[in-house]
Amino acid sequence: MVAAFIVGASVAALGGYFLEKIAYRPLRGAPRLVPLISAIGASIFLENAAQLLFGTQRRDYANPAVLTRGNGWNLPIGGTTVILPYTGVLTVVVSILLMLGLYTIVMRTRLGRSMRAVAENKQVASLMGIDVDGVISRTFIISGALAGAAASCGAFTSVWSTILCRIPAGIKAFTSGCLGGIGSVPGAMLGGLFLGLVESLGPGVLGMSYQLADVIAFGILVLVLIFRPTGIVGEVLTEEKV
Repeated sequence: MVAAFIVGASVAALGGYFLEKIAYRPLRGAPRLVPLISAIGASIFLENAAQLLFGTQRRDYANPAVLTRGNGWNLPIGGTTVILPYTGVLTVVVSILLMLGLYTIVMRTRLGRSMRAVAENKQVASLMGIDVDGVISRTFIISGALAGAAASCGAFTSVWSTILCRIPAGIKAFTSGCLGGIGSVPGAMLGGLFLGLVESLGPGVLGMSYQLADVIAFGILVLVLIFRPTGIVGEVLTEEKV
């Protein structure tokens, strides 16, 4: 498990490094819409490249016995027994540790200060002696490592996988960031937890099919963007002063 976690995070970090070099750095001075289009093209390329390398067939694998689906603590709640699975607890604990690590890097380190300065204004950051290209490259490496770690945690909760089954997770990760508030690390995690609870409990509460869980989740996203565009926590912005 530890080896799979490290390999997944390392390979994804390496992918993020080369992705920034190839798909983003040549477009550094282009209008904002151009890198967005490049990102969409890069995602389609990576998806199809993975299908060519590994195929689209389902691959079964065995987790350790302690992480077998259904294993966990039995909690009596309201006359019924609810299972708190070990895999769910592991995912939450790892997510909190990763969030704390990322928050510490962004808010308490020199690299984090450079990242926030570059995000605010690349030109001014460059004039202050910050290596803009280097900071952006390291940011992609960190984001890739976190994506690989998240995919590894997702694999621990299942017994099979395909190339295509993790693609919706990327869309929901973006949705979680929008719900929590772009620019806030705790807000992004709060948005993810909120989205997971809505998908798990929403259909049952509303008497709907669980196949419509995505409809409920993205419907809430639309409402949040309409009535609170900055997200639940609120976007972290700096105040410009003359």
